[in-house]
Amino acid sequence: MQLTLERVTKKVGALTWLYEQSIAPRSNAVTVLLGATQAGKTSLMRLMAGLDAPTDGRVRVDGRDVTGVPVRERNVAMVYQQFINYPSLKVADNIASPLRLRGEKNVEARVKELADKLHIGMFLDRFPQELSGGQQQRVALARALAKNAPLILLDEPLVNLDYKLREGLREELAQLFAGGDSTVVYATTEPGEALLLGGYTAVMDGGELLQYGPTAEVFHSPQSLRVARAFSDPPMNLLEGRVVAGGVQLGSGPLLALALPQGVTGAVTVGLRASVLNVNAGEGDLALPGNVELAEISGSDTFVHVQTQVGELVAQLTGVHRFELNAAVTLYCSAAQAYVFDAAGQLALAPVRQRRT
Repeated sequence: MQLTLERVTKKVGALTWLYEQSIAPRSNAVTVLLGATQAGKTSLMRLMAGLDAPTDGRVRVDGRDVTGVPVRERNVAMVYQQFINYPSLKVADNIASPLRLRGEKNVEARVKELADKLHIGMFLDRFPQELSGGQQQRVALARALAKNAPLILLDEPLVNLDYKLREGLREELAQLFAGGDSTVVYATTEPGEALLLGGYTAVMDGGELLQYGPTAEVFHSPQSLRVARAFSDPPMNLLEGRVVAGGVQLGSGPLLALALPQGVTGAVTVGLRASVLNVNAGEGDLALPGNVELAEISGSDTFVHVQTQVGELVAQLTGVHRFELNAAVTLYCSAAQAYVFDAAGQLALAPVRQRRT
């Protein structure tokens, strides 16, 4: 199925919930809608599903205009933040319900197949209220998959689960949807989920669709500061600079030796991802001395906050590292890892390579 939204908008009274935008999610890869709360992700999904009609623009399915066609007349499967299961039905019957509605044969075999994929096969004879939150969400996902709908919409389905459950389900969903025939759209506030799940990512902010394309391309080449802020975790380090002969001067700090495109002059913003900063110098690296303000260990990484002469920087270091507060430390990075955004906030220069992502 090819879903296409053409120049759609959504207004409610005097408020604009969605500014004019067009998007055509792919049917052979997960499309992630990435953005903060109230970015417009759910509003856009509701247009896709037929729960709402756009104020302007058209919604097409395989070229057919379905603008205004209600959700009950479309074949759509949806999973929300708050999992929804039939409390009076056992897990097996919850999953089987869409199969029976279609009059399918071999219902039991299909239920077992889906339950095993989502690791809930041992709970088929239980009621939803007897399961944990994560297990109940897996039931809701299994029922959505059983519907075998050409359009599957997942609106932050893992947000209410604990960290360990989210990590496990992210990986399972990525494998589950890989190479499938359905058009899958997944909304999230977390850049990490977009990187793991998304063949394609649409970055949204304040009701605007800022950038849409292959996930790796959007991540490595954010076309604006707004995209860079949205698609970075931890947030990209943003530093004030000025174009001078030979590159960009970082305030009263060092010179970033960069070959900028013609026409980029005056004040610019330099972006450095936390992952490209290190405490060990590489050949030709820029040195940014400072003092430790905070050091946090998260999983297998250490995030160290350093106050330098060009501003506070956050470095993401692989492994567990110990730093004393106020201790002197020097961060290093290659000028080739710097993003440069012009005075209008548009991307002027992207890194030529990535040390790690």
